[in-house]
Amino acid sequence: MTETRFSTLSLYGTLLITAAIWALLAWSHYHGGVPSHHFLAREDMPAISNWWGGLLLPVLTWLLLQRIRRQAFGPNASSADAPRALRRALYGFVGALAFGVLISVLFTAGASDMAGNAMLGLFVVAFFVPIYRPECLLGFVLAMTYTFGAVLPMIIGTVLGLIGLVLHGVIRRGLLYGVAKLAPLRAVGKPGANS
Repeated sequence: MTETRFSTLSLYGTLLITAAIWALLAWSHYHGGVPSHHFLAREDMPAISNWWGGLLLPVLTWLLLQRIRRQAFGPNASSADAPRALRRALYGFVGALAFGVLISVLFTAGASDMAGNAMLGLFVVAFFVPIYRPECLLGFVLAMTYTFGAVLPMIIGTVLGLIGLVLHGVIRRGLLYGVAKLAPLRAVGKPGANS
């Protein structure tokens, strides 16, 4: 896929998401009103109207797709890197989409404890998988928009992404660096290593 084709698909994708969120908002408006959601599902916390998703979701979609485009076709990427980067982005998007659907289904079914455990399990996954990438945030937000609106999943997804960045990009990298530095020392300390 070329950069021009990806940019065209990004535009169409953004337009599709824009039409979908406004159709959902219009449907909600005429079927009981557009809901608002409280932070942490607590009535004493501030509520955010789903109307904000009509503005946020198209902008977020466009910005994240442009970030994916820069990663795949940027100045530091070769033409051979683009297909691999786009395939990685697709896998990340689908994985985050599936995770977001799982959380939404569990929460809707009244299994909020299981949803919370799944969110905690994501921290283990974040150690091995870079969940901080833009495609993961996009998939997570899109999957949860119907259930929670767009604003709360964006906030939660951003916080999870930052935690994932620390776990994967800092702690994991530091541990791997430490293991790599200790491995030659252990080989030198073994009996018969110098003979």
